[in-house]
Amino acid sequence: MAGEGFVAHMIASLKSNKRNRVSTFDKIKDFKKSKKSELYFKKKASPLELKKIKEKILQENERNFRRKIFILIVSIIVLLFLLN
Repeated sequence: MAGEGFVAHMIASLKSNKRNRVSTFDKIKDFKKSKKSELYFKKKASPLELKKIKEKILQENERNFRRKIFILIVSIIVLLFLLN
């Protein structure tokens, strides 16, 4: 009979949907942090060190932003020059 394959696939799909799934929240709740992960820090930074790190990152970000703006302006000037 025509369509038997479709019905068999439908039944298989319905059976597979019945299985018990582990909730993502349960996975996160049972997650244990280990010292092997990349985000584990054994030492703590002092407030002064954190302030220095913050200032350094802000300076780097500002420098990168200015560099990108400079490259953008130069490329626009070159593009306008080539179009004339």
